Amino acid sequence: MACQENKVPAVSSDTKKDSTSTENKEERNKKIVMESIEGFTSNNLDLVLKDAAPDMVDYGDGTTAAVKGIDSLRAALNSWLSNLKDYKADNLKLYADGDYVLAYGDWSGTFKNDIMGLKTKDKSFKVTDVDIFKLNDQGKIVEHRNVQAVNTIINQALDKTKK
Repeated sequence: MACQENKVPAVSSDTKKDSTSTENKEERNKKIVMESIEGFTSNNLDLVLKDAAPDMVDYGDGTTAAVKGIDSLRAALNSWLSNLKDYKADNLKLYADGDYVLAYGDWSGTFKNDIMGLKTKDKSFKVTDVDIFKLNDQGKIVEHRNVQAVNTIINQALDKTKK
């Protein structure tokens, strides 16, 4: 036994480097998500999708089918954004954990037109929502989910028509 070397592995500086890399990655991911959100508030679809992966999937809140692929996503988002005016986010807070970024805040806007025959034109809404983004190692958004259902937004506008 005395002849055996019992070496304790040295603590590598890579451990610290990995922690720093994770922090840098999380900060990068928050910046990418914030730019995408700024695209929404400035009605700039190119900025919204600037860092989206070609095969990105938007799961929404899960009540409808997922939108798969950048072209389908572009069409869906264009339909949404083109029907809103003064769309904005307030009180945003971004949290990152590894590949995920959560954006929590208040969203508001006013509909330009009626939707699916519903009297939403010139009706406004304000909801609190959480958007969950997953990014890959290259900093591309590969998934999006949100907590608030679009139905909630539309129903809020419809409720205002009754008053």
